[in-house]
This record gives sequence, C-alpha cells and structure tokens, in this order.
Amino acid sequence: MNSYKIIVTAPSGVEGLLRKEMNRLGYTEGLTVGKGGVTFSGGPVDLVRCNTLIRQGERVLVEVGSFPAVTFEELFQGTKALPWEEWLDAEAAFPVAGKSLKSQLFSVSDCQAIIKKAIVQRLQEKYKKVTWFAETGPVYQVEFRITQDQVTIMLDTSGDGLHKRGWRKLSAQAPLKETTAAVMLTLSNWRPHQLLIDPFCGSGTILIEGALKALGAAPGLNRSFACEKWPQVPAALWRQVREEARENAALWQQEKSAELAEMRLEGYDIDANAISMARYHAKLAGVDKYIHFQQRDIKDFRSSKKYGAVITNPVYGQRMGDDQEAAALYRTMGQVLAPLDTWSFYVLTSHPGFEEAFGRKATKNTKLYNGRLECRLYQYHGPRPPRRDRAAEEEGQAEEKQAGGDS
Repeated sequence: MNSYKIIVTAPSGVEGLLRKEMNRLGYTEGLTVGKGGVTFSGGPVDLVRCNTLIRQGERVLVEVGSFPAVTFEELFQGTKALPWEEWLDAEAAFPVAGKSLKSQLFSVSDCQAIIKKAIVQRLQEKYKKVTWFAETGPVYQVEFRITQDQVTIMLDTSGDGLHKRGWRKLSAQAPLKETTAAVMLTLSNWRPHQLLIDPFCGSGTILIEGALKALGAAPGLNRSFACEKWPQVPAALWRQVREEARENAALWQQEKSAELAEMRLEGYDIDANAISMARYHAKLAGVDKYIHFQQRDIKDFRSSKKYGAVITNPVYGQRMGDDQEAAALYRTMGQVLAPLDTWSFYVLTSHPGFEEAFGRKATKNTKLYNGRLECRLYQYHGPRPPRRDRAAEEEGQAEEKQAGGDS
C-alpha cells in the first residue's frame, strides 16, 4: 500500500486555485481537477504534506475503492470486497458517514448501516478470533459518496477540517472559515508591503490568515490530524515535514524581510468583544505585532494611505440582522470608501443587492461558499500599483482566472 488515490477537497469554484497551490508545493504531475477537489496518486508522506501545507483545501481523503451499485446487496458486496484489513486493525474505530446524489440508493442512513456491516464482516473474516470490535483504537472516519449510482468509499485523514488552524480558541457568531479567507486573499493579490484593512474584522480571521500567509507559515503546523495516529503514516514523517516547514518559513522571511518590515494590517469592528477576541487570537497565532485592532464604526473610517486594500466579510441579512439593515450598512460603506480612489476593495457577501447599495458595479464577482452559504466576492480593482508590484499583480490575476469567477 505504498501508493493510493488521494483527494484534496475544496468548495465549488476553488478547485483551480487549489491546483495552482498544489503546483507550487511541487505537485505538478498527475493531478486531476474535478468538481469538489483535486485528485492524485501519492503515499504517506503526501498525506502529511497536504494536511500540513495546503492553505485553501478543506480535507485530505484517501480512496479505499469505487464501484457501481444500484441495490443494497451490490453496496454490501462491493464494500466487503475492498481491502479493509490494509487500513483497519482489530482495535480501529471506523464510524461511517456520507452522501447520496442522483442515485437509486438514496437513503443515507441505510447506506451507512450496510457499509458498516460489510466492513465488520470483512474484518471478522480476516481477524478470525475477533467476534466484537470495540473500536477503541485510532479513528478512521469512513466517508462514502454515491453519485449517479457510482459508490466511492474513502477515509478522512484530516479529522477536523483544514480550516481549523489551531489558533482559534474562542467562538464567534457566524465566523468566516480560514480557508475562505485564504481564497479571498489569493484573489485579492494582496502583498505584505500593501496596507490591508478589514473594517468588519470580527474575530480577526482575514487579517490573521493574511499575516500567516505573508510569513510563509504552514497552516497546519500547530494542530493535529486524524492520521497522525495511524500506523500507516510513520511519526518520523510528521517530524520531517514539520521541521522542513519551519525551515522554509525562516528562509522565506529572510528573503522577504524588506516587505515584511513594511507589513501593516488593521482591523476594526464596532463590537468591543470582537476586537478583544481578535487580539487574543492574533497573539495565539503569533502575529499580534503585525496587526493593529481597534473598536471603530465603519462610518468613522478614514485613511490617507495610497494603494491600500480592503478585504472584508461584513454582516449580511441571511446571517445577522435583516436585509434592510445590511443594505444601509453597504451604503455607508460605499460612501466612506469612495474617496479612496487608489485602493482595491474585496467584499464577500450573500446579499443580492450589494452592488446597488454600495453604489458601484464590481470589476468582477466570484462565487464562493462560506460554509454551506453561497456568497459572492465582489472585487473592485484599483489602479495599478508601483512597478515593484507588477510581477506579483500579474501572478495574482492568473490565479484569479483559475478560480473561474463570474462577472
């Protein structure tokens, strides 16, 4: 079992950006981009690297097998035929979850039970002295997808989603996922020497993610993953990849020291509790010296800086408050930001009337998902910055094109 199919999942519309990110990590051959993620062949070290290093993916799965099934008997026999003993020992825990779409086997609960039963019978035949599996060992979350009568069964190597970087200890109302913030930052083409403002910073996700990305910090460096406890993934690989990630970050920071010396990120929010939470999280993430947080209403925002960027996820009626309040907030936002004619603005919202309320049609808008909520990232590109930014700007535009945004 030296090589197997690995799937790095991503929300719809992010697959192209994820492929580009994986290319930069050295995965240039054999990648297949499909709806919901990127697939390639790899081994244990790739499970470690993808979980530790990928910033815009959601989960890292490994495929156990795939087969057609239109009856419960076919589902049972197809599952039982897979080499479960190569993954699961007699102590392993293997909960089952999944989805079915456009298939004759549409009852998810029934499919869960049948898949579980098939795995148990397979293991009982391999571990003949075991009649009962207590499941007290490492957790191998079994995930199934049934799409148009084709069954794919996978194991989730991540555990918690990759958006959980390890620094968020306090919960906030309707928090932005870190992976979504990473996508927003990529599409904005923000660079560390450019002032970055989030006037609705909440618990600080966009700014913290921006600082960590600018520092070259591996997003999964300070958390654990489900497959760390799997014997198929040696502990030495985790030590190796983490040490390499630290060394690479140090080299990156040395190379980019001039840019990082200018890095300035500012976060504002009307809620004092949110600002307190943001400061706490920035300290836990080790980036508090780069970010200034202050309680401030959007109507009081002013700046004399040139070529700044606003990247934000303001409240919208579907999440917090109602549509009229959200529209009023966007009108104020448009009026306050209008004088900043050399700035760029990137606003994520699900509100369909954003552009009208903001007072300007976006240069481009890209469909993104914040969790399960469909949103649009409205992009207002300012004038081209000084020459030292040009190469970076062109690289960012190429990445944005890969995302397949709609105008």
